[in-house]
Amino acid sequence: MNGNMSGSDMGDRTRSAARVGGMFARSGLWKPGPPRRVVRQLGALKRWGTTVGGSFVSAAARDPERVAVLDDDGAITFGELDARSDRLAVALGRFGEPPRLALLCRNHRGFIEVLVGASKRGADVVLLNTGMSTEQLVDVVKQQNVDVVVADHEFADFLAALPEGVHTLTAGGPDPSLDALIESTPDAVIEPPAKSGRTIMLSSGTTGTPKGADRHSKPGLSPLASILSRIPLRVHDTVFIEAPLFHTWGYAMLQIAISLRTTIVLRRRFDPEETLRGLQESKATALVVVPVMLRRVLDLPAKTIDAYDTSALRIVAASGSALPGALSTEFMDRFGDVLYNLYGSTEASWVTIANPEDLRAVPGTAGRAPSGTRVAILDSEGNPVPPGKTGRIFAANELLFAGYTSGATKEMHDGMMSLGDLGHMDAAGRLTVDGRDDDMIVSGGENIFPSAVEEVVLKLPQVSEAVVVGVPDEQFGQRLAAYIVLAPDAGALTADDVKDHVREHVARFAVPRDVHFRDELPRNATGKVLRRVLAEPDA
Repeated sequence: MNGNMSGSDMGDRTRSAARVGGMFARSGLWKPGPPRRVVRQLGALKRWGTTVGGSFVSAAARDPERVAVLDDDGAITFGELDARSDRLAVALGRFGEPPRLALLCRNHRGFIEVLVGASKRGADVVLLNTGMSTEQLVDVVKQQNVDVVVADHEFADFLAALPEGVHTLTAGGPDPSLDALIESTPDAVIEPPAKSGRTIMLSSGTTGTPKGADRHSKPGLSPLASILSRIPLRVHDTVFIEAPLFHTWGYAMLQIAISLRTTIVLRRRFDPEETLRGLQESKATALVVVPVMLRRVLDLPAKTIDAYDTSALRIVAASGSALPGALSTEFMDRFGDVLYNLYGSTEASWVTIANPEDLRAVPGTAGRAPSGTRVAILDSEGNPVPPGKTGRIFAANELLFAGYTSGATKEMHDGMMSLGDLGHMDAAGRLTVDGRDDDMIVSGGENIFPSAVEEVVLKLPQVSEAVVVGVPDEQFGQRLAAYIVLAPDAGALTADDVKDHVREHVARFAVPRDVHFRDELPRNATGKVLRRVLAEPDA
């Protein structure tokens, strides 16, 4: 026995290993297969580790003929994509040793080829947000010292604005140079890089230059164990990822899908009816979305929804922005108890997961901490607060980022990172997020969380979407303003109707004094509402 490890510690580790083993067994990861393929799979994992490239090499060794990606261009197998990414890894040596890449692509196989090829080369990859302006994108490329940019053909203006010396490759569109580069490179035996590359995720800033967060791959299967402890994904599932792959949420689920050797369904652009059609045609068992996508699907006419067979769907996993309680209930009433809500951040990945039972009990809850994660609600002095009381959310797991590329990091306390949000736990250990640290407003001396008022407004049957924000007020300091999108074919609804409804459910001082009706709400590419835009005087 290790002299530094108590019997209790060893017991905890044994129980933890047993839980992880049980999860992996239920998912099918330990299911026996052809001996030669199993040997190749384990050999690949030993040589390459659990980086994106290593996970893909391992999956291709076990299931080379299985369809890896089904996208707008058709199907490609694990073996085919593995070979193409090998050639890309070789070709990237022309641009540096290793080069630093930036990737600006929508959801298609090219995105995965670049990630896997760069990982095999040991190259860093900066994931660019398709919703950013050309000026922001160019600033990020300069800030991150990028050598090569791979972008979809539609972003030609951005490619033309890049500084001299940055190499460019196009993906998709006429004569994609990424394909030409891969196809002109001969096959070669690829060896694991001496040093693993990093994936740089961008913070979801809406103004200025977003910060780069270092999501350096850590060895091991902790991320997979964390997800499987709360979501029953299985080997050989068919996973339809509608969430943007450049976002932490879509990227994380891509990694999970590769590890489970699933068929990954991708579409370049989200369209609610096309999502239903894709679910039917692919017989997808899991759907990965941001919450606003669920709203768009539910806003389709009932006869349109009924026209598609989604009976194979076991899991709908949502993250990336707040999931309104009314939306979670409405979706499950329509599609069954298949919804899972994940809460986290670019810096911490997911820290809590709500399953359907949690969402039925507390609609909109962020759920409970998965395996390997610790979550605490602390007051301003860093002390834990009792259940039901709001405080600052801190969390710790093995998925925390390595810091911003600028050298900055997040506030830490007792090994836990601040998520920048306020929330409370109930007696059952379920987390509810009350809002951002800086979202709470003070109106006439009263503390108000706009998100609580949003939930009330969303219960009106005429309302499809609603956002409540704080705006300046000469008399009270701040006041609430509600911005509402009406549901299709909604009945009449006036500003007074909204105020009367809110007044019945919350304190008088939390009633919005301004109610604005909009055709749509401004959102970024990951579906988050741009609240600061709404709060501007001319909004």
